[in-house]
Amino acid sequence: MTNEELTELIKEISLASFAKPFRHEGIFNSRLRTTGGRYLLRSHHIEINPKSYEKFGYVELEGIIKHELCHYHLHIEGRGYKHQDQDFKELLKKTGSPRFCSLLENKTQQRSAKTYVYQCVACETNYKRKIRMNTERYRCGRCSGKLVAQ
Repeated sequence: MTNEELTELIKEISLASFAKPFRHEGIFNSRLRTTGGRYLLRSHHIEINPKSYEKFGYVELEGIIKHELCHYHLHIEGRGYKHQDQDFKELLKKTGSPRFCSLLENKTQQRSAKTYVYQCVACETNYKRKIRMNTERYRCGRCSGKLVAQ
């Protein structure tokens, strides 16, 4: 599916579910990781994660589009478009839009599994770090002893 086809699909869903036109663009954004889509406040475009369409299919894509259109139409009308706003919650129910999309990845899967462990020579305190550190530059926080990598 191309961006042009996505835009046409969003226009169709907007007219069918909201009885209001969608006058901006729909764009596939492969850089989205944890969300199925997002509504851009400044440009009014809707970005969709292509992985959610590939993994879950058309039904999930339609749900994501409806959810983002709720943000879109409420923002254009100057009403509460945020997730915690009552207007938004009511429009979700009225249009049958999902509150959340299916998860693509767990946050733990995204993070690097590599951890670095450093130990103080003097007091043997262990320090776990996600990023490597220069043991010549840093010392133990408890006793100021020398750190060594494990």
